[in-house]
Amino acid sequence: MRVLLIEDDQTVRNFVAKGLAEAGHLVEQAADGRQGLSLACQDKFDVIILDRMLPGGVEGLHILETLRREGNMTPVLLLSALADVDEKVAGLKAGGDDYVSKPFSFSELQARLEALVRRNRNEAQPLTKLTVSDLEIDLLSRSVRRGGQKIDLQPREFRLLEFLMRHTGQVVTRTMLLEGVWDYHFDPQTNVIDVHISRLRQKIDKPFEHALVHTIRNAGYMLQE
Repeated sequence: MRVLLIEDDQTVRNFVAKGLAEAGHLVEQAADGRQGLSLACQDKFDVIILDRMLPGGVEGLHILETLRREGNMTPVLLLSALADVDEKVAGLKAGGDDYVSKPFSFSELQARLEALVRRNRNEAQPLTKLTVSDLEIDLLSRSVRRGGQKIDLQPREFRLLEFLMRHTGQVVTRTMLLEGVWDYHFDPQTNVIDVHISRLRQKIDKPFEHALVHTIRNAGYMLQE
């Protein structure tokens, strides 16, 4: 894959570039925001690694927002020392596809990059199924199976599971669920989310060996292996 790495820390930049090159990937580097934005707009990449805090008067989120506004949908993995949940949510809402906090494991970074590229290529084809671990939902038949066993879900439960699976590995906040699953643009101050998450867990987690739906304290929920 062809990677654009926008990172001002030379040590981090060299470390990531060297690892990706050794894995057989082509890496273009930028040390500041202006250079990074110019490269991202002028050339085509499979994925972009973008630091949040950059010199040169062009910050990471500005680059991301500019690309999305101009219709550039290249997958972007945000790389930052800003690790709290609000910063991650801000990055994802600005159009980021994934978020890795510093310090990080290179093997995890590489795996996430490859997953983003695969997902982006798959989205070029009509998406009919979503799969996480041994859990699979068929978007055409609206059916759900885990470990080969059929699971019956109510329509709202199916929408909730589909939303979580489309955001696999990401923190999904209460606001995101209210807007994406219930079409609420305000908080009704009810426990409707908690109730549906509990019902979903009873069906897709409790009968099986390991849980897929996880509570992220003071943040929301995450579906992951």
